[in-house]
Amino acid sequence: MAKQVMLTAEGLKKLEEELDLLKGEKRKEVAEKIKVARSYGDLSENSEYDDAKNEQAMLEARIITIEATLKNAVVIDEEEISNEHVHVGSNVKLLNLRNDSEVTYKIVGSNEANPSQGKISDESPVGMALIGHAVGDVVEVEVPVGTIGFKVLEIFK
Repeated sequence: MAKQVMLTAEGLKKLEEELDLLKGEKRKEVAEKIKVARSYGDLSENSEYDDAKNEQAMLEARIITIEATLKNAVVIDEEEISNEHVHVGSNVKLLNLRNDSEVTYKIVGSNEANPSQGKISDESPVGMALIGHAVGDVVEVEVPVGTIGFKVLEIFK
């Protein structure tokens, strides 16, 4: 059985929109590039044709990946998430005990992770360590630079 993929409703919508774009507009663009490149003649020395075929292969691979993700997706109902413990879909305000700074993360499935936007995966070291903890808990996390302690200050939607 394939591994379940945790997604928020927002993440599901983004993947569905990307899939629609790839299957529609992008497929047509690549097909047109291949058609134009073929018109140049000898395919054995036609770099435009090779580039277009490579782009087509990457496009089709991405479509297959998204379809597999959607097939195995478990959508988190953020309205039903309790604020008592950290879950996928929770927003968590933490105190970094190493440098006494506050940081806020949203725990998301691995497909939605984007640390620059404050979205961390439930499979990341910090995300895994936080799952199941409550406000007031101190969590020790092994990261590449050593161990960092975080105190859970707030859990919210």
